[in-house]
Amino acid sequence: MVLFLSFALVAVILGIIGATAGGLGYLLIVGIVILVADVVFASLRLSRRARRRPLR
Repeated sequence: MVLFLSFALVAVILGIIGATAGGLGYLLIVGIVILVADVVFASLRLSRRARRRPLR
């Protein structure tokens, strides 16, 4: 969970810097890519964890 939150924080910071600084639009794109990859990774982990529960 700490890894997810730290990557999300890095993505937001890169996005803010890329959106506000002139000529650094690639940082905005990198931030968006990191955030999307982080959300996909977290959702895969949660779905894998949900399948291991025994049905009653």
